[in-house]
Amino acid sequence: MGSRRRRHHHHGRWVVPAVAPAAAAFAAAGLLFLVVAFHCFLSPPQSDGGGGGASGSSRVFRRPNPPFLLNKPAEVRRNVIGAVDFAVPSGGSKLGEQLWESKAAGNFFGCSNATKQFADAEAVTKSDRYLMIATSGGLNQQRTGIIDAVVAARILNATLVIPKLDEESFWKDASDFAEIFDVDSFISSLSNDVKIVRQVPDRNGKPPSPYKMRIPRKCTPKCYESRVLPALLKKHVVQLTKFDYRLSNKLETDLQKLRCRVNYHALRFTDPIFRMGEMLVQRMREKSGRFIALHLRFEPDMLAFSGCYYGGGDIERRELGEIRKRWKTLHASNPDRERRHGKCPLTPEEVGLMLRALGFGKDVHLYVASGDVYGGEETLAPLKALFPNFHSKETLANKELAPFLPYSSRMAALDFIVCDRSDVFVTNNNGNMARMLAGRRRYFGHKRTIRPNTKKLYSLFLNRTSMSWDTFASKVQTFQKGFMGEPNEIKLGRGEFHEHPADCICAKSKGKTGQSRPHLVKGAGEAVESHSIDGELDWKDLDYGEHTPLGRDSSNETESDDIRVGGSDIPELEDMMSD
Repeated sequence: MGSRRRRHHHHGRWVVPAVAPAAAAFAAAGLLFLVVAFHCFLSPPQSDGGGGGASGSSRVFRRPNPPFLLNKPAEVRRNVIGAVDFAVPSGGSKLGEQLWESKAAGNFFGCSNATKQFADAEAVTKSDRYLMIATSGGLNQQRTGIIDAVVAARILNATLVIPKLDEESFWKDASDFAEIFDVDSFISSLSNDVKIVRQVPDRNGKPPSPYKMRIPRKCTPKCYESRVLPALLKKHVVQLTKFDYRLSNKLETDLQKLRCRVNYHALRFTDPIFRMGEMLVQRMREKSGRFIALHLRFEPDMLAFSGCYYGGGDIERRELGEIRKRWKTLHASNPDRERRHGKCPLTPEEVGLMLRALGFGKDVHLYVASGDVYGGEETLAPLKALFPNFHSKETLANKELAPFLPYSSRMAALDFIVCDRSDVFVTNNNGNMARMLAGRRRYFGHKRTIRPNTKKLYSLFLNRTSMSWDTFASKVQTFQKGFMGEPNEIKLGRGEFHEHPADCICAKSKGKTGQSRPHLVKGAGEAVESHSIDGELDWKDLDYGEHTPLGRDSSNETESDDIRVGGSDIPELEDMMSD
């Protein structure tokens, strides 16, 4: 009895009943032919053409989709994070040295010496005032707190006690100050500015109990004098808790220069951390004379916190949505708005394409500082295809890393050293580590520091399949003007001070050896769009290299003065801002 072909829709799939054997074999052969032909059409050339010879070889770059995109239609994958349909040249651009360093960098230098009006610490420090601080967050957020604590002690004419690092919150890093930073160097380097002691002297054979209080964020010197000084005069020992961004971004020049002396000279990593970081740098130099360091920031926590969406459909929404529930104070997610406003990190592929479009060749060595990337190796695959010389501290060192692995802050310190020593630093966010490194690299010679102009690049990546590589590269280079770490990118007084230490950057005077003038910037590029005023934090900042906290920190300390601003406490999410 002959069978009649029928189609049934069963659980979302088309089911085709049995057919005659000959017809089935013919159909299978035809289907196999079509699959092979289609595969050959999509396959890239077998050879990538090597390291950019005279022929200017290139390849059509198509990438596997990360697991969180597999349920999306092909056109969505291409437009959001999917395959690239243009040829990417293997060689670099003709810009040469201009790509690696700024022509104007040699015209500026770091200048943080105190002026003659800044009195010696011995003359201003009161013997009965001791200031203690408890930092908050990850390594670089705590570093910010330490810097500002020195300045706060100077404002209060108090002796600073070596800061207490955050050991109680989600990060659970038990490292104390002396295990991260060189205490002796810290105390001696600042001896003319602030008196610093390891602990408060005992009274009647017992350590005194500090009076604990919290002050508002961005507290001015007058704020310290009105809020903290009365308690200090009465209690003599005061501890400021959750001390992160508790000092105004704008201060008088001498106090800003003190910030720079702390950050760029007094705060040095311990010998074990420094030696390990130098070893990583040396191994990168052995592989290539110069290299790029990339602060990737594409971890699940980061993406969830930002509220961004990368085309992964229900899988991505469910996974990141569960993580996002950790913060009860976050506003409703609006991914399209965040992406349009430049609030979302670029994908690893997009970062790679930006760098290749700027002119960095395929043979450039790339050091990547990152936690666990969302989507894993499949998400990193296109970046590794664009830059096969892909390295991390884990690939450069194996057994040597063992002593550092249990400590997130020490691991972050290693990445900090390598990124600082790199020839070009690329940051995919504006978190604490990125800001700290940007300021440091400006202070020590304006080393090339690249930040993606995410607001402009968003639409370009969205429509990249409709243009040639040359057109795409030209647009990237145009959009990145003002985001390449040039000396004159930011107007004076704009941005967060640790990122733009303008009071500590001097311009060399022409024709007058040994003289200088302050670095005053009259004009600025488009980069100002991405910088907040008076240190206002962007809500996407999270700690790099560490997991995001689950709600408030777990410290059970009692605070005697939980300051509120404008009738409401600082939002919970700001208390967790970090690298």
